[in-house]
Amino acid sequence: MYQGRKYIALCTSRVFDTQIHRYIESLNEYLLAYDYRLLVYGINSDVYWNEDHLTAETGIFDALPTRHLDLIIIMDEKIKSHTISERIITSAKASNIPVIVIDGEYPDTTSIRFNFNKGFEQIVRHIIEDHKITKPHMIAGVPNNAFSDERIEVFKKILSENGIPFDDSMVSYGEFWSYPARVAMRRILDQGIVPDAVICANDIMAVNVCSVLKEYGHRVPEDVIVSGFDGNEEAFLNNPMISTVICDIEDLAKQTEDCIVRLLNNETVENKEIVPKLLTNESCGCEHNPNPSENLLDLINNSFYRHQDDLRNLYDLTTNMVNCNTNEEMTKALQKTLSGSMICAVDKRCLDMNDNYFVVNHIGKWTDHLQYIYNGDKPLDDSDFSFNSVFLMKRLEEFSANGYPIIFNALEYMNTIVGFIGYNFNDYELTNYSQIAPMTSSVSLGLGGYITMASQRALHDKLSEVYKRDALTNLYNRVAFQNIFRCARMAPENLGKPITVIISDLDGLKYINDHYGHADGDNAIAKLSDALVNCCPENSICSRFGGDEVFAVIFGDCDTDGIASAMEEYLNEYNKTSGLTYFVTSSTGCYTTILDEEYDILQALKIADEKMYEVKNAKGVRRGVALTP
Repeated sequence: MYQGRKYIALCTSRVFDTQIHRYIESLNEYLLAYDYRLLVYGINSDVYWNEDHLTAETGIFDALPTRHLDLIIIMDEKIKSHTISERIITSAKASNIPVIVIDGEYPDTTSIRFNFNKGFEQIVRHIIEDHKITKPHMIAGVPNNAFSDERIEVFKKILSENGIPFDDSMVSYGEFWSYPARVAMRRILDQGIVPDAVICANDIMAVNVCSVLKEYGHRVPEDVIVSGFDGNEEAFLNNPMISTVICDIEDLAKQTEDCIVRLLNNETVENKEIVPKLLTNESCGCEHNPNPSENLLDLINNSFYRHQDDLRNLYDLTTNMVNCNTNEEMTKALQKTLSGSMICAVDKRCLDMNDNYFVVNHIGKWTDHLQYIYNGDKPLDDSDFSFNSVFLMKRLEEFSANGYPIIFNALEYMNTIVGFIGYNFNDYELTNYSQIAPMTSSVSLGLGGYITMASQRALHDKLSEVYKRDALTNLYNRVAFQNIFRCARMAPENLGKPITVIISDLDGLKYINDHYGHADGDNAIAKLSDALVNCCPENSICSRFGGDEVFAVIFGDCDTDGIASAMEEYLNEYNKTSGLTYFVTSSTGCYTTILDEEYDILQALKIADEKMYEVKNAKGVRRGVALTP
């Protein structure tokens, strides 16, 4: 509960599927009567019971704000993962939240399920008994799958009751999908077998079986009867329309509403069972029965005509995000495309370009490190704003004021979850729901591409710094200096202005190396470099070509005597605290002239070098001797 209002979370997949879409619409309308708010957490593809390879997008269920929820609904057969369902249930139990499971049974939950076996029995009996079929063939789903095996047993049972002997050749497998179903049907016909009926375990296989039968010159239903199961829209777009069994979504929503109300009133609720309804149609020779979904063709047409423009816009969104150079640019790219009824949050660690988020093994849940990058019509004034559940619920309260559900998807890239995106529409239009998956995919690709490119740029910059810097002193090396100087001398603002070269050379480096070792000699060179960098103006180009000479090029006016004195004082301060038995000192030479097109940097370095040796000679410094305390 939040602000006195109850929140219900629905965990499902493929909200653009017409059945799930109708369920969301019906359930939400029922819940509004009680002033409940519906939050939908969805993935865009089924897991297909592949528990060993759960995709990253299933991480959206970890983002459930359980401490603010009053009840959770899990569409188990739609998600198709016991692991995910059990994970959600465990989280709910920790917060003492009741759970309703649609088409699944788990301990300490309330189950509402369609009795698919009874539904399938209706269609098989209709084909066998009402149409007097004696040579049926069944195309089941996936071998050794519980749903397939259950429906095969129903098929065997009806055959036995009608005195039709069964053998294994009467069953093929279409894997619940189009291409395998076509392969299975062709294999049957290629063997010279033409059944008088093909009973399919779902509608999509039935549609494709009809197509193959026509391809081989067989008429449906005159030569071969075909039936499906599950009541998908494809069944009603086929010619002929497919006889099928429909799961009454309105009834499911009503039963769910009843369970929710009773559970939230602390009443005991028994598990519920719904028997799907037989809908006979043209493919078995019965009268035409129209699709119970209204305006389906209008929805498809609307979706089709928008398709090309939508693809172009989504491509532009992805491209614009990937080509951004900063986090601020990337969030602005989102703001240009996303609507005010969306929110988007990411794991803030993915925006730290010091590490590639998809390479580094991050510790801790992504949900503990969230940060908004898009906040609907609310400006993000603070880029470091820390995401928290109270703020989330406040935004959800604002969004849900229109009475429509909020749908959440995971943002994932390279099978790594990055964050989430939430959608709130001002209607139940299927075309809007159909845009959720491609929009989520485009934002995910854009975000993942941006992170990857930004990390590569950061790595490139780091490597460039490594290769253009002297390893000992961190000053520019010869190649880097030449490239940087070439650009600086051509800058119009520098022409006609003073340019100064300052060279400084250690006193007695050979003595230090011979008597104390090269490590001490390297340390002395490094300290001289520090003195040069710290005492020269900030825009100076400081470099070391090798040996113990370091130099700086300064554009514009500067106090060369002051710089030399400052360097001497810097080294004096170091000598006071170093504890060494020798002093680190240097001699410095400077040369200033006016920068013009004829300026020769090598000649300038030579003149500054000569001045440096004049200073060294005046100090009486000899090559093999260092000053000692």
